Amino acid sequence: MVNRWRFAVCLRWHLQALRIEVIINHMSTGQRPFPPFRSFLWASVLLGLLGWGGLAVLVVTTLPTLFPRWMFFYLFMCALSGLALPVAYFLNLRFRTHPPATSGVILREAMWVGVYGCLVAWLQIGRMLTPLLALVLACGFAIVEVLLRIYEISRWQPEQGEDEPPA
Repeated sequence: MVNRWRFAVCLRWHLQALRIEVIINHMSTGQRPFPPFRSFLWASVLLGLLGWGGLAVLVVTTLPTLFPRWMFFYLFMCALSGLALPVAYFLNLRFRTHPPATSGVILREAMWVGVYGCLVAWLQIGRMLTPLLALVLACGFAIVEVLLRIYEISRWQPEQGEDEPPA
């Protein structure tokens, strides 16, 4: 019991030190801090539970008519996006850009995974999916995301300080 308490105190102290370091870095460099993982964790859990739970209920209880088929695509997109959200967060954390990715960018990247999965599933239903087509689609989504990030980085302007004159 004492070891758990020590571990919890030590972990809390390290997290506070990291939080203070992020705040000091933000104040000294003027960069916005990287968004915290806690907000993405809740979104990921909710999307995952909605998607995978809904898919389980949908597959077990319905026939593949029109409405359940579209519901399948919606739930499948939620499930894949919820699964990809922590991965997108940690990839953006590991490979930082200047300026750092915002919450919207991380969510958009996770949603690309969901859209890609739904598109691949839709093509597979019609027996039109080939490995080459799946690779071309993945490369196309990656190129679109890279171009969007380049556009966002080129439009970024640092925040004006109180004592700095406007440009």
